[in-house]
Amino acid sequence: MRIKSRKILILGGWGLVGMAVCKRLMEQNPEEIVILSLEKWQSEEAVSKLGKNSSVRLIPEWGNMFVSNTLKDLSREEILGDDKNRNILINDVLNDLSTDILQNSFLYQVIEKHKPEIIIDCVNSATAVAYQDIFTSSIEVRKAISKKDTQEDVLKSVVERMLITQYIPQLIRHIQILYEAMKMVKTDVYIKVGTSGTGGMGLNIPYTHSEEKPSRMLLSKSAIAGAHTLLLWLMARTPDAPITKEVKPTAAIAWKKIEYGEIKKRGKAVQLYDCAPGKGLKLDKTIQLNMDKGPWQKLNNTLKKVYIDTGENGIFSYEEFIAITSRGQMEFITPEEIANSVIYEILGGNTGHDVINALDNATMGPTYRAGYLRGSALKKMKKLQEEHKSDSVSFELLGPPKLSKLLYEAYLLKKCKFTMNEVINHNVSFITGCVEEHIKTDKALRSEILSIGIPILMRDGKTILRGPEMKIPAYRGNNELEITPENIEKWTFEGWIDLREKNFKVWQERLKKIREEINSIPEDDTSSQFDRNREYWMESDVIEPGKIVGWLFLIEDAGIRMKE
Repeated sequence: MRIKSRKILILGGWGLVGMAVCKRLMEQNPEEIVILSLEKWQSEEAVSKLGKNSSVRLIPEWGNMFVSNTLKDLSREEILGDDKNRNILINDVLNDLSTDILQNSFLYQVIEKHKPEIIIDCVNSATAVAYQDIFTSSIEVRKAISKKDTQEDVLKSVVERMLITQYIPQLIRHIQILYEAMKMVKTDVYIKVGTSGTGGMGLNIPYTHSEEKPSRMLLSKSAIAGAHTLLLWLMARTPDAPITKEVKPTAAIAWKKIEYGEIKKRGKAVQLYDCAPGKGLKLDKTIQLNMDKGPWQKLNNTLKKVYIDTGENGIFSYEEFIAITSRGQMEFITPEEIANSVIYEILGGNTGHDVINALDNATMGPTYRAGYLRGSALKKMKKLQEEHKSDSVSFELLGPPKLSKLLYEAYLLKKCKFTMNEVINHNVSFITGCVEEHIKTDKALRSEILSIGIPILMRDGKTILRGPEMKIPAYRGNNELEITPENIEKWTFEGWIDLREKNFKVWQERLKKIREEINSIPEDDTSSQFDRNREYWMESDVIEPGKIVGWLFLIEDAGIRMKE
């Protein structure tokens, strides 16, 4: 696709790769580039550097794209250290995705505001998530639990911190929000610059953060990077999602600048200290990792050296850079090479570096053999049903409960000996009466339904039949829920068999649409154009629940498989 005159959002635009991508984009003359970075000064500096002698509209945005708008400018410690902020984050990540959570998300608001046609994501998401460090958080929880005198508020705090440090829920919520936002504004292309987590090295990677080898935290980064890729692979297989690609460098990325100056860690200059040999501590039984006071002397100066700035991966000394880029170590790739691949992929080229496409080519999909054998499997199952005089409808093992609900509702229409045309043409009150009577009189069928956890809402809308377990509503911490008209509608939609007339009006409309699809197929058409031709639907005049529900998931739920 073209880049010229398009609106583009760069996530992580101030970073090493982000800036290289921005520079290459400018050559294509887009209408505007929105540069999102964590800090205000970062995005404004990027706009200032890029904006010289340029006609492209550059817009700075800043904040943490993984949290709500109210938390976007706070550090992680400012969020976790405050009860109110911490609970906002916990609810945003761990609760069911709601309209409020979605619309309060900072990332959602940025996408809604600027409506980008292209999004390029250069944020090192795996590092941002994995380096929150679930392992240290778990140690703090275990310490608090083991102490008998731990105050309740302290225990609550450390447990909540661990809850919100869980990696996968954060990643899933990020992808959910990203997908919904892009779908809403009709973004055309999303391309991610990902990571392998280890600079392309294996489990023998010698670089750690003082942990064991291989580092659990480093492997967490790789695990999150892999999970992220698979979620993007799913997004790429979603019909209403943008074209989704990922470029994944597997080497150290360098460089942004080479200078002599202050060496900083986490944004703060490294202070110089000295400990005179005569004031050294004698080793005894224990040693403290951190001490407020000690034998050292603060020199009131900072560490200044020559360094190479590798962006998000930090700064390296001359010797460190030699070591890490040596043949057989991480080696390195330049940000410009990554940017070239990103731009070429957006323009429709094939760089060979899109890992989503690579996964598509490497994974195994449906096969001719399986399709050929499907008929014999169904024939065998049908024969056994007839032998045992027992129809096999649903076990509620596949999920979701909505599948069982729909299959059994269609099956009830079949058991009442209705054809599709009869359901369409009969009075809905008559249909509902027949179905409810069958539920009342067929104890075996009723028992099957209730025993797999699917309740039955009777025709009056006030009475339910149920067993000891109900799949819907799903357990979310409360065992007792309020009965409201809104909840009843929600639960019947999600998984209760619904014998009310309004539900069977819906079934009439569904079957009308199937009938219209059948009638739209010319009787003399024998081509390969239609997946579901007249023969597919007209094998018998009996309602076939599996076929109908398969069609509903395709059409009504837009759950179609995009790639074979």
